[in-house]
Amino acid sequence: MEYIKATLNMADEIIKVLHTTIREIYPKYYPNEVVDFFCRHHNREHIVQGIKTGNMGMLCCDGIAVGTGCYDGNHITGVYVLPSYQGQGCGSHIINCLEAQIAKKHDTAVLDASLPAVCIYEHRGYKTTGHGVYRLVNDVVLVYEIMEKKLR
Repeated sequence: MEYIKATLNMADEIIKVLHTTIREIYPKYYPNEVVDFFCRHHNREHIVQGIKTGNMGMLCCDGIAVGTGCYDGNHITGVYVLPSYQGQGCGSHIINCLEAQIAKKHDTAVLDASLPAVCIYEHRGYKTTGHGVYRLVNDVVLVYEIMEKKLR
């Protein structure tokens, strides 16, 4: 398992990881409007922007892209692992790498947690500090946990 800094030629692999994970996992927790929102949000332009910051990475196992993560300042902006690789420590490895980068400049990491990820973050020491609300089409409301963890 190797977490590497993402480059522009990895954009398609990262999009595949994101969209596969969202389409397979999120429908168990959210209505279709939320699933579609996340897929639209994680479009090519957004991924390229993340790669250009130098803060996006890709997790590879045996040469296969299986996960991705990104941060902005002290905010973890996304951690996604292909469903077939979940439960094998891939997400923890990505989070460890992101927290190590954030800890170089910040005492605390913050993130917005999706419903399927809240328990994962709680087990890693993150505490809910609030809730975010995002209104979508068809009167659908996306509610998410705002969480933080002291890194040092």
